[in-house]
Amino acid sequence: MKEFVLQADPGRKLKIEYEKELNAEQLAVVFGGDGPTLVLAGAGSGKTRTITYRVAYLIEQGVSPENILLVTFTNKAAKEMLERVESLLGYYPKGLWGGTFHSIANRILHTYAHDLGFSPNFTILDSEDSRSMVKVCVKELQIDSTARRFPSPAKLLAMISYARNSSDSLRKVVEERFSNFFELIPTIERIGELYEHHKRQSDAMDFDDLLVRLRDVLFSNPVLRDRLSEQFQYVLVDEYQDTNVVQAQIVRELSRVHENVLVVGDDAQSIYSFRAAQIKNILDFPLIFPGAKTFRLVTNYRSTPEILNVANASIANNVDQFKKELKAIRPSSELPNIVPSSNASQEAQYIAQQILVLREEGTPLKEIAVLFRAAFHSQALEFELMRRDIPYEYRGGMKFFERAHVKDVISFLRVKQNPRDEMAWMRVMGLQPGIGLTTAQKLIAQIQYAETLDQVLMSDIQVGKRAGAGWMSLVKTLQKLAIESLPADLIRSVTAGEYRDYLEAEYPDFMDRLEDLEQFALFAEGYTELKTFLDEVSLTSDYGNLKEDGSGYQEEKIVLSTIHQAKGLEWDTVFVMHLVDDKFPNLRALDEEGGIEEERRLFYVATTRARKRLIYTYPITSGYDTLAVCQPSMFLEELPTALCEMVKLKGTVSRPPISRFTQEDEPIIVLDDLGEPVDRGSIAKMSFLRDVNDL
Repeated sequence: MKEFVLQADPGRKLKIEYEKELNAEQLAVVFGGDGPTLVLAGAGSGKTRTITYRVAYLIEQGVSPENILLVTFTNKAAKEMLERVESLLGYYPKGLWGGTFHSIANRILHTYAHDLGFSPNFTILDSEDSRSMVKVCVKELQIDSTARRFPSPAKLLAMISYARNSSDSLRKVVEERFSNFFELIPTIERIGELYEHHKRQSDAMDFDDLLVRLRDVLFSNPVLRDRLSEQFQYVLVDEYQDTNVVQAQIVRELSRVHENVLVVGDDAQSIYSFRAAQIKNILDFPLIFPGAKTFRLVTNYRSTPEILNVANASIANNVDQFKKELKAIRPSSELPNIVPSSNASQEAQYIAQQILVLREEGTPLKEIAVLFRAAFHSQALEFELMRRDIPYEYRGGMKFFERAHVKDVISFLRVKQNPRDEMAWMRVMGLQPGIGLTTAQKLIAQIQYAETLDQVLMSDIQVGKRAGAGWMSLVKTLQKLAIESLPADLIRSVTAGEYRDYLEAEYPDFMDRLEDLEQFALFAEGYTELKTFLDEVSLTSDYGNLKEDGSGYQEEKIVLSTIHQAKGLEWDTVFVMHLVDDKFPNLRALDEEGGIEEERRLFYVATTRARKRLIYTYPITSGYDTLAVCQPSMFLEELPTALCEMVKLKGTVSRPPISRFTQEDEPIIVLDDLGEPVDRGSIAKMSFLRDVNDL
């Protein structure tokens, strides 16, 4: 290791007044970040501020910008940090290496591409290009994807990508994460090999290659590695808890000479293992860099003490972590609320009503967010917001009726209701193997006069050999639809058969999509007429488009978001909904190493998004005709009683949702169906067993 320790020049006049603009924790990092340095930055503690002031300080101390490497994960974050550095200095530090991992890798690889057998003008494939190339590989190998559902190009690419980013073999990834395709491993491996061949033949790299190829050239070319690590006297990395094994190796190699590597992150917010992020990169940093200094940023500028007390108490249950407790700057306020409801419908009604109350009290809609573990958890709420004309913006995916799988199932139901619906037929036929646009049009022409689904099934349909398997697969589903009449039963008839196989083969997240559709079926149990159900769906499907007047004004909206998409954001009021066991934590987390701890980190992230008000909600029962009792999330049960206030809704099934809240001194607020307080004395407490019997 080459020693390079910044020697502050006492005679140098500094433009920035660091002592006035930073707190003591941040200042210690800015002035003392030489050598291997781990900065554990808690939520809302000003980590971006700290890292940008550190860069500005280095430059003010005479370090050349070209000798500084500043790396983060998103273009937005990189742009923000570079703009802050420029603002602090009063000029742009020309030569500073700042950007995402991928952009930095691309810049280096274009200079040293010949070392990898590529030209300096190599092409970067976007996601669509990559899927198209995988599709070419499948066709070239003459794989018969009609004999059984074969993974789609998108799903194959997900397997290949995870293997590259985790540095695992494709075989291991399929065995552990896509086990339903175990028998296809040799074929999938051949596709992966052919995909690599085509990329090299085309002088092209995909996004994963940018990282993997840089890592490989740093390993294989010591001269190049030493040249780069000699240049980068200071390496600073933001959001280090989100790095995968390849990114961590790149950081290690680029900082090998000087070892002035400062990484900023929060192990309590490591929530991206599904992208191959490894929390052990930040947990093991002191082992990888012996003698590393550790700083903690725990002064939180975002949330009230009551919200932080809940966050601290929750994350304390994790074993694999750096212990730290967030400390609040904001004044004390109300306790976070826990609000059980009778069912998902009442949960949605409560949240929607409280949003209207908050708006009347002066809280802007844009300062209200509803967070959830998975997209399907918000479906009942979306319906309620539509009914009350509350505008919302959806983060982390499309709105419910815009999702492809929901549109697919609706098309099946439309075919049942109206067999002459040409566009619905086009969609359901397009899902079948071997049926393209031309074939679909020919099939539709043969059934265009049918008035019922039974008549379609009795028709003498002429279909070619290539499309035969696809048509027979569709017939199996149509036969199930023909004997059902209730909307919920029709939805489940579609999702229980051939369409489920299609989802599994087509999408990496097919289980989440199945959950979406089950939630859709639960909602449909409130309807007995298919036409009424489809009419309501059609009338609400276009809801939420931007409304603008002549001045270009966009209507203010609340935010609906998955917790993953909400990371890094904050609002005055945050609802965290559908906190039901087996949903949050996700049931699959029980089978994964470290799964529960990552789910608890998700809960922590959701909690720390709130500035002033935090409301946890969950339904006590699910279903309509057949009620099932839901257990509250284990993350709610872990919270000490005194940290939250229980809100009892009038008309809610009278079950104490968490056993410790049955004490006489429990904090309970009773609200009526409109969310207004009512006389507590009129509410009788009932035992758990009595409530179960009532169900």
